[in-house]
Amino acid sequence: MSATTNSKSHSMVMLRRNIKHVTRNPTSVFNAVLMPVIILLMFVYMFGDAFDVGVDYVDYATPGLMLLAVCYGLGGLATVVNSDMTKGIINRFKVMDVSRGAVLNGHVVASVLTNLLAIAALVAAAFLIGFDPSAGPLDWLGVLGMVVLLGFAAGWFTVALGMAAKSPETAGIAAVPLVMLPFFSSAIVPAEMMGPGLRQFAEYQPFTPIIETLRGLLAGAPSSGDAITAISWCVGIALGGYLWASATFRKRA
Repeated sequence: MSATTNSKSHSMVMLRRNIKHVTRNPTSVFNAVLMPVIILLMFVYMFGDAFDVGVDYVDYATPGLMLLAVCYGLGGLATVVNSDMTKGIINRFKVMDVSRGAVLNGHVVASVLTNLLAIAALVAAAFLIGFDPSAGPLDWLGVLGMVVLLGFAAGWFTVALGMAAKSPETAGIAAVPLVMLPFFSSAIVPAEMMGPGLRQFAEYQPFTPIIETLRGLLAGAPSSGDAITAISWCVGIALGGYLWASATFRKRA
């Protein structure tokens, strides 16, 4: 069996292992899937009338909350990755001659699949409360591609954070800025409605062009400028996270 085939086989085993862990942890399922839906309902029904965004607030907020759905489960991912490292699970895999890349790949792919489930639940709930996108089939395909790329990038960066942390508790805390960052973007309100300083931060942080790309695709009017910036951010974050995670894995395992 070639090294590539062996790595793919091991990655599938690690993926099944991680999915089983997620399904057996009700807290993780709640945080990853149900909490974004609750936040959607809260913002639309409690705060939506307070924001004048030029369109129905559910149409404005849904793209941003799709990104939030990706970020909301990252704390659990960082904790699980670090737990594998600090509790000796990785060393057991080494004795079994499991491919090094398979351990990390399994975490990232399981995270992306969980993200897709969370976003599917979020979009279904949004449709039930009046979400009315103008996206065509190609636009929806672009949304799917953007979501997968974002989940891939966020997954690798979070795996790197989890690997670098000293304990599962600090790993979960290290992921908190990633969970909070969407709130300081154009997810909830347009950046131009924010005060000085915060407005500039929202405009130039990585999540805003990603949200605006999703918003444009769902409105049927994607912006190539936002899309290029969003893809560049995602590729850069994914590459940086992968290199960081791989280096830390070689050092600590």
